[in-house]
Amino acid sequence: MTHQPRLIQPDVLIIGSGPAGLTAAAELADRRAGHILVVDREHTAGGIPRHSDHTGYGLRDLRRVMTGPVYARHLVDRATRAGAEIRTTTMVTGWADEHTLDITSPDGRYWIRPRAVVLATGARERPRTARRIPGDRPHGVYTTGQLQNLVHLHHQPVGKRAVIVGGELVSWSAAVTLREAGCTPALMISHYPKAESYGAFNAVGRTMLRVPVATRSRVTRVIGKGRCQAVEIEHLDTGKRRTVECDTVVFTGDWIPDHELVRATGIDLDEGTLGPLTDTALRTSRPGVFAVGNLLHPVDTADIAALDGKHVAQQVVDHLNGRQQPSEGVRLTVDAPLRWIAPQIVRPGDPAPARGRLLLWSDEFIRFPKVTVRQDGHAVSRRTLAWPMAPGRVFRIPSSVLDGVAHTGGPVHISVA
Repeated sequence: MTHQPRLIQPDVLIIGSGPAGLTAAAELADRRAGHILVVDREHTAGGIPRHSDHTGYGLRDLRRVMTGPVYARHLVDRATRAGAEIRTTTMVTGWADEHTLDITSPDGRYWIRPRAVVLATGARERPRTARRIPGDRPHGVYTTGQLQNLVHLHHQPVGKRAVIVGGELVSWSAAVTLREAGCTPALMISHYPKAESYGAFNAVGRTMLRVPVATRSRVTRVIGKGRCQAVEIEHLDTGKRRTVECDTVVFTGDWIPDHELVRATGIDLDEGTLGPLTDTALRTSRPGVFAVGNLLHPVDTADIAALDGKHVAQQVVDHLNGRQQPSEGVRLTVDAPLRWIAPQIVRPGDPAPARGRLLLWSDEFIRFPKVTVRQDGHAVSRRTLAWPMAPGRVFRIPSSVLDGVAHTGGPVHISVA
């Protein structure tokens, strides 16, 4: 005789206990939205900040600055104090039907059928294998997440001399972790004309961490039998190659959303972000399923992801109270050198996006970007912004550039000159 798994029916299921998921849980519990259940496959809630043991967290959402582990504990404490339930070591393995999720945990297998779902599964860095970098397969090759998990959670040693692949914010985070582990970051490699991170971070990194940056370069081979011994790098403009000795390589950035659950249930994906297609209320194409954080814009800072969680709470409450999802909507698209935009749909009557900002990703540096919004062949608005656009970090523009968009018109194209 076959027994069906036991069924749990919370009001809201939040999948992922990083900053976005925990903030959504706290906000929903504060709004008395019913039984709020957060599940996460990790042993401890808190997401990436748990093992990012440096300062800089909490500025935009909490109006204070703290280290990653302190920030993670604060968000966990706030959600639990508000009344949300958090279950760790709990894996969502798939969808039993459009409204029910399969769960596997130390307590066994069961189903969860909520009234609303918030996907907050975040993003991950592409490892070396996904980047198709040839060579040997030695020990000592990590992503930033693997490195920080090894150093800060398991207190394990790494090597003595490292090469960091990438020049994003997370790349400098990797450099700090390496220093703390007694490993010298000998070189940072970026294929752009300059490191992608903010200028202040680049300057501090070069002077305080003493990390040189090889720009317009790429890794062409990893060398080492047993343990990593060196990498071969190539200058993209000259083709000249050289070998850099190291026993540790850290691949940073180059993010991809954790979108397996989205793909498994047939929720519409955005071709640019590879995450779910959402509107400014953070609804997906599946009624009652919302998405937040770096699943939508891989990758932004933890506090911005948290503010997504705050933004989505009222939209979830509206859904629980019976508000129907509008059928009309105008699609937002971007032209090169922009790669993606989030959110991607504007609907009449919906709120502005979180913080009143549209989030975009660029493949080029532009010091004073001139943004043009077009619909049906006409320029809806033009605006020159005072802040730069750069690869490796999210470019933000005020959502007010869309004020002239017609909700009955065609797709909206956003370009930058």
